[in-house]
Amino acid sequence: MNSKQILLVEDEEHLLKTIQLNLELEGYAVTTAITGIEALKEFRKKDFNLIILDVMLPEMNGFDVCEEIRKENTQVPLLFLTAKGSSNDRIQGLKLGADDYLTKPFNLEELLLRIQILLRRGKIVLPEKDIEYYTFGDNEIDFIKYEIKGVNKAVIEITKREIALLKLLIKRKGEVVSREEILDTIWGTDVFPSSRTIDNYILAFRKYFEHNQREPKHFHSIRGIGYKFTE
Repeated sequence: MNSKQILLVEDEEHLLKTIQLNLELEGYAVTTAITGIEALKEFRKKDFNLIILDVMLPEMNGFDVCEEIRKENTQVPLLFLTAKGSSNDRIQGLKLGADDYLTKPFNLEELLLRIQILLRRGKIVLPEKDIEYYTFGDNEIDFIKYEIKGVNKAVIEITKREIALLKLLIKRKGEVVSREEILDTIWGTDVFPSSRTIDNYILAFRKYFEHNQREPKHFHSIRGIGYKFTE
């Protein structure tokens, strides 16, 4: 039997029971919740190997639940399962720290496969020789606390993928890093985000760190190739 612990958060009772049954038939230990508040309570009771989280939830939506979870645990794989399928919703979910996104209606076999992939891959592995703290210009990055201080001087908490992408670009300072390498390194070969996802991250970095976002000094897009960080 499989000893993996899964937290399943879904407010549609029929769908909840169907997914729970199929997961348990695969040998997973399943804890369920039907509201955002209940999900956070269950999350804090034990260590889970995976969280499956609907967006449209009573009391507290899934995006807010994900944000709270990531403040306490940046490593547990999290899969959004939702009827909201627009690119903006997917990007928001991924930026908040989700690892995958499946839109309803879905094929149960696909869900089980994605779960297997997330459990097998586990957490994102950042490049070796970790940087703990980095400054450039007036900007500061704390890779341990997931915090930055940018052009507006306010301390901002950012996501694990933003930290991972910053770390990759900074370690390759002055080099052009291809889109393909970024996708493979940060998202892994089993997840298929759009290349526009990276563009949105770079735009966010410019907002954080650039005095003039239209003429960036640090975060450069190299048309048709990739991205480059310079001091």
